[in-house]
Amino acid sequence: MSVVDKIKEVENEMAKTQKNKATSYHLGQLKAKLAKLKRDLLIPGSGGGGGGGVGFDVAKTGVARVGFVGFPSVGKSTLMSKLTGTHSEVGAYEFTTLTTVPGVVQYKGAKIQILDLPGIIEGAKDGKGRGRQVIAVARTCSLIFIVLDVMKPMTDKHLIERELEGFGIRLNKKPPAIIFKKKEKGGINMTNTVPLTHITQDEVKAVLSEYRIHNADISFKEDSTLDDLIDVVEGNRIYIPCIYVLNKIDQISIEELDLIYKIPNAVPICAHHEWNFDELLGTMWKKLDLVRVYTKPKGRLPDYDAPVVLTNEKNTVEDFCNQIHKAILDQFKCAYVWGSSVKHNPQKVGKEHVLKDEDVVQIVKKI
Repeated sequence: MSVVDKIKEVENEMAKTQKNKATSYHLGQLKAKLAKLKRDLLIPGSGGGGGGGVGFDVAKTGVARVGFVGFPSVGKSTLMSKLTGTHSEVGAYEFTTLTTVPGVVQYKGAKIQILDLPGIIEGAKDGKGRGRQVIAVARTCSLIFIVLDVMKPMTDKHLIERELEGFGIRLNKKPPAIIFKKKEKGGINMTNTVPLTHITQDEVKAVLSEYRIHNADISFKEDSTLDDLIDVVEGNRIYIPCIYVLNKIDQISIEELDLIYKIPNAVPICAHHEWNFDELLGTMWKKLDLVRVYTKPKGRLPDYDAPVVLTNEKNTVEDFCNQIHKAILDQFKCAYVWGSSVKHNPQKVGKEHVLKDEDVVQIVKKI
């Protein structure tokens, strides 16, 4: 029996089982079993089709990577060509793009890599088509654009979300506030700082027993679900921001456009006519949460033309120095910073100081 068949079997059993106090332990075990089987699908060479494939691994360039994910023929390649000037095969028929096509967009002084991924099909997470490789590349992105055809129903959106969820990608979510620690002995010790309404102690024990974990400390800092707990135990989930790009708005009415604007994290565009690209790039910048830092040589004005762009996780003075040249830190004495990250301008800081967007930095070397 293949992994996909086993998954279907567990899903059918879950659908048949009524949820009540008596079955909560059993359901917890089934959910954990399902997560383990899906993890097996993530590892290439276990169940499902879709071999290695050519052209899927692309070298990372720029400060961030944005991946276009969508069903075939929704306008991903047209959008890519218009944004970056990179030619990606465009056709009015499905499955035109067969490999990952990289391009670069320059925005606010930052180089951002754009990847046009081949169209995914329903069942990609189960190894159908080239889906597994497409979603594996999507896992390396800093931001995902889910490109949708505005004429096709929103069911496309839910299908793609389900495919990505099946691959351990969580869109527009934060990691669950659960602290999980295995230990040598002492059994399962569960604490919570808020009332838990979606999960019982029996379900927690059922999930952990399925993973053969019998000694652990678990602390819930929020009202979590069983799926949140499984995500924490699995430890291989990736949390990526996402924008829903609704293409081909030239084919709908103003009233329909007003309805589309009510969808959270959605930006309506027309790739063919280049409509609403400003809003799309602005939203992309907000989601990427990048930090631009300007250099200031001693006795001269800051260089506002070429900022050093840092990510929001690595934005200290030390990271700034490393971005320019690794040797700078050997001679580093202190830095003077102008901007919103300091209390007065300029302020003398050390290399641990956290910088904010549009700060100006002057580095002082040891004599």
